[in-house]
Amino acid sequence: MSRVAVVRRVLLGLLALVVVAALVAGFVVVSAVREALPRTEGEATLPGLGGTVTVMRDQSGVPHLYGDSLTDLARAQGYVHAQERFFEMDLRRHVTAGRLAELVGAPGLDADKVIRTMGWRRVAEAELPTLDPQTRQVLQSYADGVNTYLRGRSQGETAVEYAVLGLTLPDIEIEEWTPLDSLTWLKAMAWDLKGNYDDELIRARLTGRLSPAQIAQLYPPYDTAQNPPVLSSDEWSPPVDSGVTSSALPSALTASPGAPADARLTSSGADAAYAAAQAALDAVPELLGRGEGIGSNSWVVSGARTTTGKPLLANDPHLGVGQPGIWIQNSLHCRSVSPSCPLDVSGFSFAGVPGVIIGHNGTIAWGFTNLGPDVTDFYLERIVGDTYLRDGQWEEVTTREETIRIRGGADQRITVRSTVHGPVMSDVVEAASDAGGRAPTEQEGDESESYALSLAWTALTPARTADAILGLNLATDFEQFREAARLFAVPAQNIVYADREGHIGYQAPGQVPIRRAAIPRAPAGYWPAPGWDSRYDWQGFVDVGDLPWVLDPPDGVIVTANQAVTAGPRPFLTTDWDRGWRATRIAQRLAELDEVSPDDMRAIQLDSRDGFAPVLVQALLALPLEASETDPDTEGLLEFTREARELLRGWDATTPSGDAEAGAAAAYYNAVWRNLIELLFDDELPAGLKADGGGRYRSAVQRLLEDEKSAWWDDKLTPNVTEGKNEILRRALVEARLELTRELGKDPGSWQWGKLHRVSLEHRVLGGPTVPGPVRWLVNDGPYDLPGGSAIVNANAWDTSEGYGVTAAPSMRMVVDLADLDASTWVNQTGTSGHPASDHYSDQAEDWVSGVQRPWPFTEAAVRETDPEVLTLRPETATG
Repeated sequence: MSRVAVVRRVLLGLLALVVVAALVAGFVVVSAVREALPRTEGEATLPGLGGTVTVMRDQSGVPHLYGDSLTDLARAQGYVHAQERFFEMDLRRHVTAGRLAELVGAPGLDADKVIRTMGWRRVAEAELPTLDPQTRQVLQSYADGVNTYLRGRSQGETAVEYAVLGLTLPDIEIEEWTPLDSLTWLKAMAWDLKGNYDDELIRARLTGRLSPAQIAQLYPPYDTAQNPPVLSSDEWSPPVDSGVTSSALPSALTASPGAPADARLTSSGADAAYAAAQAALDAVPELLGRGEGIGSNSWVVSGARTTTGKPLLANDPHLGVGQPGIWIQNSLHCRSVSPSCPLDVSGFSFAGVPGVIIGHNGTIAWGFTNLGPDVTDFYLERIVGDTYLRDGQWEEVTTREETIRIRGGADQRITVRSTVHGPVMSDVVEAASDAGGRAPTEQEGDESESYALSLAWTALTPARTADAILGLNLATDFEQFREAARLFAVPAQNIVYADREGHIGYQAPGQVPIRRAAIPRAPAGYWPAPGWDSRYDWQGFVDVGDLPWVLDPPDGVIVTANQAVTAGPRPFLTTDWDRGWRATRIAQRLAELDEVSPDDMRAIQLDSRDGFAPVLVQALLALPLEASETDPDTEGLLEFTREARELLRGWDATTPSGDAEAGAAAAYYNAVWRNLIELLFDDELPAGLKADGGGRYRSAVQRLLEDEKSAWWDDKLTPNVTEGKNEILRRALVEARLELTRELGKDPGSWQWGKLHRVSLEHRVLGGPTVPGPVRWLVNDGPYDLPGGSAIVNANAWDTSEGYGVTAAPSMRMVVDLADLDASTWVNQTGTSGHPASDHYSDQAEDWVSGVQRPWPFTEAAVRETDPEVLTLRPETATG
């Protein structure tokens, strides 16, 4: 039993001993924690099965299911997911249906308003009948399995969270699961991974505050020479007859964008609409995570370059951190694989969705990273009453009424407005809608016209992503893989591939809009568009057959880490790529090896070198740190700073959590970086738009270090002084020295990056400060010291505007060995179970922190060698 599990069991005994005022609550919580634990051995009845299903839980508590039909396995998977993670499933469906307030009360209201406005569940309702009949059958069987587990169980017998919430809120009835609950979760996945909507709004809000040159410097062009794209021009080139019109392409990716074609887009009223929409969209809870750190690493190496003689595939998606972790590990096996029962798959799933999202079957393996194309556009609409202007005509705004139930409060009704472009987002949240402005009109003094901002998003169009998931699970070769991947419409992903025949490949799927830019010399989608001019409407989507792909590239390596996919602009996907620091480092590590072993793959996932650090360190070490003639008293402070700066001399740019020498240098370097970002950018960015210091800012600062005349080097908070590059760098060094002295002590040699860079795995509902301390201790884990950082392969990201704490991290790690699938390895961020009293609630967390991966048994013989707990699920008729 792990140390954390022992502490948790002790805590269960102590909960009843807290202060008298909390005695009853403690008894309720302790009782619920114990009675919610699932049965993992013996027999249970599962009506609807065609035969028995065996569930073997290995030493990590991972369930491996064995059955005789696709629907039996789906039914059993639903049952097991409900056993281990039902509250998480219920939370997800409440969020994605815009019904969070029904579960948690008034704090969920704003999120409900925004999601109801977008209509995620309405889209899923339209999607369901378009799916393949087999997929619909699997979704229904999965739902039946969930509901069988729920039937006859009280809230307390289902999850401790219901008991805790019930202490302060009225009880609610747990509803049956439906296929729509599974489909709607895919919209949440698409939302958190959707691409550049934040950047589009931010660029619009910065206009008028900053010069065009400054905005261009804040969003520098992608440097394909420094950080190569996924595919070279030798590996893939677009079809000549791709059908992508030139109006959809950026006219000059390296040129500074001009002013918007219509001045209304930069008016004060438009800016108010942008800010209101931003506030509304920020109200959506993070389910997978959000921000610069959301990305992934995935790469595949052909057998010609591996020690095993077969391909190796690695993947670690970078998502939000929390408890329980985002993924649940599981396997689904037909006892005898045949056309009537073709499933033989293992990997990482979402609780609430049937099948495996990332993993391998008996023949192929696949991994995901976020493609990140520009799949959202904002349209500024000119509104008069219930009409909006379009090509000189006033058209009716579409409206519908929605009723939001609030647990412990009165229902609220909202009016949802939409235009031809999509839902209107700028008047959803009351506090935000109050900020709305008035648009200029042709008739002076006419104040009847106002602005609104609508959202076009590919995920609001029904798609067949659920078909793609099942197709990937069943694929046995590259052509079947590609056919399945082509259906993965949203969120668009880079998908790497390997098979046991020795092939490796890549496919970029997804719906990518074709449209024209609202700003001269800017890419399409770079800026909100004028909704009153249909020339800026979407003209369709890039044909999926024209999206990049490759099979067996000559160099035997494919690396995807959210960088640009191709060097050319066709088809146009986005300009807001991750800047490629991680991808370049992975490629460098692989190039250094004559042969790549599974251990090498795992070691590369833990690489903590900051590829940008040598650039900045060179500038910092070259900087004169001398007292001025007018202020000789600063000599003592500068000597104090020189002592810390010496840590950077000879530093190898790695960022370990605890290494004595490199860890001290990493702590100081990152403190300098944080202070530099604040000094450079935050004096000119509006409130709520502080720089996060991620990969894009590394690229921006790299160019600014060569441009001493840039306006960014002047601190606008000191209007009577023009600082310049040297002064800003000097201040960053000094402020970092003072900050770490306060935080970590006076001796720089004792500093450690891990003491600043920590992660707490907090429960998404019960982990916050308003929950009683004993409950938080029960459901949270950490803090843990972590290495790595933003734009680093070991991507434990942090936000310079919020401190050094980890905001996103590898949600899991896996290495698939196609020579021997039982030799593959994996690790989850927390554990299999969502029950705090389970030994498998967070038993993988310490291995995840230290970078250890666990054995990943695939064959039945390998699973049995783990001495598993065995639960037999029988049809109702089998037990009478």
